[in-house]
Amino acid sequence: MNVTVIGTGYVGLVVGACLAETGNNVICADIAKDKIALLNSGKIPIYEPGLEPLVERNLRLGRLTFTDEISKAVQLSEIIFIAVGTPLDEDGSADLQHVLEVAKTIGREMGGEKIVVTKSTVPAGTANKVRKAIMAETEHNVHVCANPEFLKEGAAVDDFMKPDRVVLGVDSDYAAEVLRDLYSPFVRTGNAILIMDIVSAEITKYAANAMLATRISFMNSMADLCERTGADVDMIRQGIGSDQRIGPQFLFSGAGYGGSCFPKDVKALIRTMKELDADPSILQAVEDLNNRQKGILLRQIVQRLGDNLEGFTIAIWGLSFKANTDDMREAPSIITIDGLLERGARVVANDPAALNEAKRLFNDRIELTEDPYEALEGADSLIIHTEWNPYRHPDFDRMKATLKQPLVFDGRNLYNTERMVSMGFEYYSVGRSPVGIG
Repeated sequence: MNVTVIGTGYVGLVVGACLAETGNNVICADIAKDKIALLNSGKIPIYEPGLEPLVERNLRLGRLTFTDEISKAVQLSEIIFIAVGTPLDEDGSADLQHVLEVAKTIGREMGGEKIVVTKSTVPAGTANKVRKAIMAETEHNVHVCANPEFLKEGAAVDDFMKPDRVVLGVDSDYAAEVLRDLYSPFVRTGNAILIMDIVSAEITKYAANAMLATRISFMNSMADLCERTGADVDMIRQGIGSDQRIGPQFLFSGAGYGGSCFPKDVKALIRTMKELDADPSILQAVEDLNNRQKGILLRQIVQRLGDNLEGFTIAIWGLSFKANTDDMREAPSIITIDGLLERGARVVANDPAALNEAKRLFNDRIELTEDPYEALEGADSLIIHTEWNPYRHPDFDRMKATLKQPLVFDGRNLYNTERMVSMGFEYYSVGRSPVGIG
C-alpha cells in the first residue's frame, strides 16, 4: 500500500519505519527541513533501540522516504496517518492545533478518496473535528479513523511489530477492511485487531495509560504505608502480583512516573471528564500522588544531609524518565536536580543516553560524565533515578571506595537491602526501611 505519515516525531518515525518493513511504500512528511535532511541521511534525532537500522534499511531499499513537501505526500498515498504532537494546553486539555492544521492541508491536497487515520493521542470527539476540517476544504470522500498507538519508549519497535492488539475506530466497512489488511502482517500469531466505533478507540488510549499510571501511583501509596509500618513494598508487590487477577506489570514503586504519555494523558483525561461532568476524582488522586512522589528522593536527602547543601557534591545515576530512552520530559530527576541546585549542591550526573538532553535543559548548572564511576568521585552521596542495566550490577567495592561516604538513595529499588548493609552502605530506597544507619 501507499502510506503517508505526517509528523516525524517519536510515533511517526516508528509507524513509518515499521509499515515500510512489511513492504509498504511509506512517505514520512514533516515541515521541519533540518529534521528531514537528517532522516534522509539515515540518522534519527531520537534514541530508540532498533529504530535507526530499520530506518536505514528501508531507506536503502526505497520503501521509506522523507519529505517536507506535505502536499505531495498527501497526493501520493491512499492512507494518511496524522502523527503530529498534541501537547498540553494551559488548561490541561490536549492542544489540537497541529492536528487540525494537518487536516486542513489534507483537505486542500487530497485530490481523491482517502483514509485519514489519527495516530496521535487525541481526546474523544477529535475525529469529528478532523473530518469537519477536511470536508471544509474538499468535495472528495474521506474516511476518518482512529488508530491509537500503544508504544513503550525503549521497546517501541517490538511493540509495533508484535502488538498485544491493534485498535481501529472506523467510520465505514471499507476503511475497516483496508486497515485490517494493512495491519494483518503484525498479528499473524493471532493477537486481536479490535474494530470499534471511533470515540471508543479515542478513549481506549487514554484509559490504558490512565490505568497503568493508577497502578504505579497505587504502589507508591502502598510504599508510603510500608515505610510507616516497617513492611517491605517488594514483598507486597510479589504478594499481589502473583494474583492472576492483578498480574505483575506496573507494580514497581519508585520516584514517580514521567515521560511524554502518562502525565499528559492523565491530565487530558481529567480535563475531559471535568468538561463532561464525569467524576475525575480517582485520576486526580493519581496525578496528585505522582506529583508528590517525584520529590521523594529530594526529601530523603534533605532529611539526611540538611536543607543547606552548600559544599555537598551529589552524584546522580540516570536522568531519563525510564531506561532505554533519552527522553527527559516530566522526568523525576528534574525535580531532584532543581531542588539540589536551589539548596546549593554541586550535581554530577551520568546517563547512557540522555546527556545531550540534560545539557540542553541545565546548560552548565550541572556536570555531566560518560563514566558512571567518574560521577562518584568526591561525591557525598549517590542518587539513582533510572533503572538502566549498567546500574543494576555495579562494582560495589569501587562505588564505596569512590564515594566520600557510602550513602546511596535509590529511587528504583535496584539493590537488595541486606546485601547493601553487609557491604557497609547506608541505603535508602522506596517503600523499604533505610538500612545501615549508625
